[in-house]
Amino acid sequence: MNYTDKIWNDIRRAAALLREARHAVALTGAGSSTPSGIPDFRTPGSGLWERTDPMEVVSVYAFRQNPQAFFDWMRPLVKMMLAAEPNAGHRALAEMEDGGWLKAVITQNIDDLHQRAGSREVLELHGHMREATCIRCYKVLPTDELLRDLIDSGKPPCCPDCGGVIKPNVVLFGEQLPVAAVNAAMGHIRQADLMLVAGSSLKVMPASHLPVLVHEQSGRLIVVNLSSTYIDDIADVVIRADIVEVLPLIARICAEG
Repeated sequence: MNYTDKIWNDIRRAAALLREARHAVALTGAGSSTPSGIPDFRTPGSGLWERTDPMEVVSVYAFRQNPQAFFDWMRPLVKMMLAAEPNAGHRALAEMEDGGWLKAVITQNIDDLHQRAGSREVLELHGHMREATCIRCYKVLPTDELLRDLIDSGKPPCCPDCGGVIKPNVVLFGEQLPVAAVNAAMGHIRQADLMLVAGSSLKVMPASHLPVLVHEQSGRLIVVNLSSTYIDDIADVVIRADIVEVLPLIARICAEG
């Protein structure tokens, strides 16, 4: 890659910090999946909120009032998620875990790409699309067939037992984060002496506050993101470059020792 000397030095510094860390964790956002063809939410011109008010479509209140509007919005995203493949950034994080330099990936994403890339300890703060729950009887169902039926018909999936509308197990606006995932993530945060932020603009709470918690307990911070974040000034390393290029380099240097 045609990087400046500073970026190469920052990449080497990031690898050295990871190798020195006792308990390093990663925090990933939508930017880690955009190279796989899944749009983020806030990029001008392409973000998912560009033409949609999330409170009118992607809140739990809107879902209960008009589930069809939610699934109309969700349908093209589901198509993209089903077609997406893990990218080099996802695979590099899995390699870092395999090498023992990363203990967990805490993610805001719902696309399952970290797991498909080989990461084992993945804490999904905003839920996932692998299962869905009936909003009437609370029956939990796998979503493989439900999502493909949604793509084919465009109709909201219904519970086979009671006929209620089924909601994917993703966190909508107005819903609490999944307790088990949050508790597991906080367990790692309390032990963390380093956090690698990859592909997140750090604009969504409470995930955006996690790097500060690590910093407050004297942990190191590495940021790899195309745009600036609010923690850049306190981070030990900030690399303003594409994660699909930078993370594999960091993983390779870690492996080379």
